[in-house]
Amino acid sequence: MNIHIQETVTRASALSRRSVLKGGAGLVLGAYLARGGKAFAQGAPAAASVNITPNTFLIIAPDNTVTVLCKHIEFGQGPFTGMATLVAEELDADWSQMRADHAPSNPVLYKNLLFGVQGTGGSSAIANSYEQMRKVGAAAREMLVATAASEWNVPASEITVENGIIKHPSGKQSGFGAFVEKANQLPVPADPKLKEPSTFKLIGKEGAVKRLDSAAKSNGSAEYTLDIHEPDMLTAVIARSPKFGGTVASFDATAAKAVPGVVDVKQVPTGVVVYAKGFWPAKTARDLLKITWDDSKAEKRGTAQLLTEFRTLAKSPGKTVKQEGDFDAAMAKGGRVVEAEFVFPYLAHAAMEPLNGYIKWDGETASARYGSQFPTPDHATIAKVLGLPMEKVSLKTILAGGSFGRRAQQTVHVAAELAEVAKAIGPGKSVKLVWTREDDMRGGYYRPFSVHRMRGVVRDGKIEAWSDTIVGQSIMKGSPFEAMAMKDGLDATAYEGSNEIPYDVANFTCDLHQVDVGVPVLWWRSVGHTHTGYAVEAFVDELLEAAGKDPVEGRLELMGKKPRHAGVLRAVAELADWKNAKLEPGRARGVAVVESFNTFVAQVVELSMTEEGPKVHKVWCAVDCGVAVNPDIIRAQMEGGIGFGLGHILYADVTMEDGRVVTGNFDSYRSLRINEMPEIHVTIVKSSEKPTGVGEPGVPPIGPAVANAMAKLGHTRPRQLPIVPGASA
Repeated sequence: MNIHIQETVTRASALSRRSVLKGGAGLVLGAYLARGGKAFAQGAPAAASVNITPNTFLIIAPDNTVTVLCKHIEFGQGPFTGMATLVAEELDADWSQMRADHAPSNPVLYKNLLFGVQGTGGSSAIANSYEQMRKVGAAAREMLVATAASEWNVPASEITVENGIIKHPSGKQSGFGAFVEKANQLPVPADPKLKEPSTFKLIGKEGAVKRLDSAAKSNGSAEYTLDIHEPDMLTAVIARSPKFGGTVASFDATAAKAVPGVVDVKQVPTGVVVYAKGFWPAKTARDLLKITWDDSKAEKRGTAQLLTEFRTLAKSPGKTVKQEGDFDAAMAKGGRVVEAEFVFPYLAHAAMEPLNGYIKWDGETASARYGSQFPTPDHATIAKVLGLPMEKVSLKTILAGGSFGRRAQQTVHVAAELAEVAKAIGPGKSVKLVWTREDDMRGGYYRPFSVHRMRGVVRDGKIEAWSDTIVGQSIMKGSPFEAMAMKDGLDATAYEGSNEIPYDVANFTCDLHQVDVGVPVLWWRSVGHTHTGYAVEAFVDELLEAAGKDPVEGRLELMGKKPRHAGVLRAVAELADWKNAKLEPGRARGVAVVESFNTFVAQVVELSMTEEGPKVHKVWCAVDCGVAVNPDIIRAQMEGGIGFGLGHILYADVTMEDGRVVTGNFDSYRSLRINEMPEIHVTIVKSSEKPTGVGEPGVPPIGPAVANAMAKLGHTRPRQLPIVPGASA
């Protein structure tokens, strides 16, 4: 599939380049229209495997503004600002010049260098773009300087660039815009020289930049899919089976069609779609549909039944993922045996903006606009459903109100449904597909349900053996990502973090039961680490307690081969004054450290217990994400991850009865309230390592840190999440 995508999009790019707009558009060998979600750029890919061609990524306008076309979706995690920072640093632009917008769908030009297709996920935006986007800025700078040298008839070596101004000692100076047209005609430097980190003015500097997307999101000018209102546009909502795997047997739309504003009702593969001149008539009509569902192939089990089955499986070993030493022999030698079972529920992503999309199909071409997290498979899917070559389909990514993984579907089901809705009503119509909150909450694609059965033995103050049997579902099985993500038939996302613990234990085993369940599952913010981090960090605390060791010092003793884990643990212990802090009566502290996506995060929690459950007062956090490109964004992502993770471990749970999802909205899927947000202190560990992501790694440590603090107050570490079951909004 990827080869086909690449070939067809390459042809599309060639066609686009032949239709380049003329005139002083700036440092762009293509065209760019800035408003209304209609951004478009063209440009030939660089000869190297990594595209550093400025005209692909930059629009430098005659007014000297620099717009960075971001190959990653902006849904709150900060890539607009991050990519612009990397470019501006090497371009020596002034931050006031910088702008950002989404790049169009084109995996040849805008591929994620870690995935090979255009997409955002795995906290990879900065990690895969750090050197690439710096080279884009450096190449543009060299081209502008070379042009200025030619125009001024001076050596390029005598020219400097500072705060967006090109200068020569003779007194000649200019902004970028004056030279951009001729700079377009120069060859792109194959290996532009990058700055030494010691000379950085923006990268890693506190307060050096402000987020590029904050103003528009604050004043209401930012466009989301729900803001799209085209002339004669229809709004579509779909009635889907209340059980996963159910299909339409028959339906009666008589009452639905009588609702004023309803235009049509059609059947599509995922259910029955109502088209109307607005959301409310569409929703009202959908509620009047009479549908008979065929549940013969539907999932009929509830979460209580699944728990019983998973627990039974956990009592025996699954397929071995990793084994070191001899666990059984170590257990047989005696000592203090510690056993724990941890149960993790299905979790919804519950992003602020539910799923949606806009599309217009005229029979020969199609254009789509929405918050696409993986444009390449989305683009290909829309083309396939509509029977069009990819060059006849355009996909424009726009802002999205959060995701946490929900918009990056391995099944591409939203793009497919959007195209099916357009196909069913016929060409010539523009349609906006809207999922309600209940649709989104009950639509599946949750964090997988899972169970961990942990066993260990402590002898003479030392952890001698460790076993983790995991029962869970596969996210990747049956998807286009299966070959890439599965190892020996097992999904690595189900056990990541459990198979490579940061602690030196001589006798270790980790195994997995991979269970097929009819409930669709998906990546959820920090993926497997959300449950493996909890299981590992709660369990090691129990083992250290049995060994009579301090939670911090005991961990450090076992981290001799993990210096970056130890580094963040020491940093957070110092930040929280772990050794010397005097706590108020009724309060206790817990600690946890988790590596996810090559980023290392340690957190200390201070809490007390109330009748409703734990009250978290303070959280200290240390993060090592390599070079810290935007410190303010890193802190914000740690704070957001802590709040997100805390709300979910305390309250969140998607439950099913007889195959039907009970949870429907925030009245039954409790989030953290603003008055429950703890005081947070974040320290960023200074590092010269390559930068890694921060969108997800702040989430995993908060849960086990809370559990470990509860244990210090004499409570059992919570074995089954959420900690406060049945909490309502």
